Amino acid sequence: MFRCPSTTLPTSRLTSGNLPGSFRRSPLASPVFGVQVASAAAVAFGLAASVRRVALAASLAFAGCAALAPTFAEAQQSPVAASAPDAASSVPAANDFEARQKTLDTRTADNNYRYAVAEHNCYSKFFVNHCLNSARDDMRVVAADIRKEQLALDDEKRVEHARQRDEQAAIKRAQNEADAPARAAQDARNAQAYDDKQRQHQLNQAQREAEAPQRAANEKSFQQKQQQHAIDQAQRGISPSQAAANQKAYDAKQADFQRKLDEAHQQAAQKAQERVEKQQRFEQKQTEATQHKADVETRQKQAADKAKQKQEDQARQQQQLEQQQKQQQQQ
Repeated sequence: MFRCPSTTLPTSRLTSGNLPGSFRRSPLASPVFGVQVASAAAVAFGLAASVRRVALAASLAFAGCAALAPTFAEAQQSPVAASAPDAASSVPAANDFEARQKTLDTRTADNNYRYAVAEHNCYSKFFVNHCLNSARDDMRVVAADIRKEQLALDDEKRVEHARQRDEQAAIKRAQNEADAPARAAQDARNAQAYDDKQRQHQLNQAQREAEAPQRAANEKSFQQKQQQHAIDQAQRGISPSQAAANQKAYDAKQADFQRKLDEAHQQAAQKAQERVEKQQRFEQKQTEATQHKADVETRQKQAADKAKQKQEDQARQQQQLEQQQKQQQQQ
């Protein structure tokens, strides 16, 4: 089981006779050594300062111990993960990055802990500053090694993320290319439907123009019938007041008929105007769709060129980095 080192001082270093206020008689209290009382007080103050430094180092040691305890506990509770390299080989790259990052974090915590322990132990030695400098140098060497591996891991993460982005972009482009025939077919069907509606409208307009003479003849025949009806009423001896009332009712019916006819013409003109506007909007949408398609193709081409250039730059940087690492190793 993992245990943190003890941070209490040995009792041999702080005896009851050397502490201020102790009841044990010290040689310093003898009249012979009365002149050394001030020197004893200075020693006591120095000892108190040393105790404070030891307490600070102990707190750092306990902090490092608390940081490493979960890691060691997890390592003891999961021995199967360490003995299964075949299962770890099938883990995705993202999990591999996480495991490597966790290892680096563990190494950093362990390095900080070992430095805290070494710093704590230095205060019990005679050459304290020399010991602290040596412990600090060892800690910095390990930290530099960890930093180098962290930079390499970050570079690999960036390369992997770039590759994933390129794959997603390629999948999206392939999907767009696969959907292009369906979109083209739908555009063709829409254009065909619009042409059919235009031809049907032209046929209806021609039919109405062809029926215009017949409608004029029917209207003239209706007026003649109305006149003949008025003559018949006069021959039957209808009074002028009754004839006026009949004429007024007839005029009202004619006015209502004319109103309805005007409304029908107005609605027809409005619908014709709406059809013209719809046709113009459709043509505008077709033009915008064509322009948008051209813009999308241009942007896709630019994105592909940019991604290709970025991959080339990354590959070149990777080669330069490998060459630098090789040179450093040779040196």
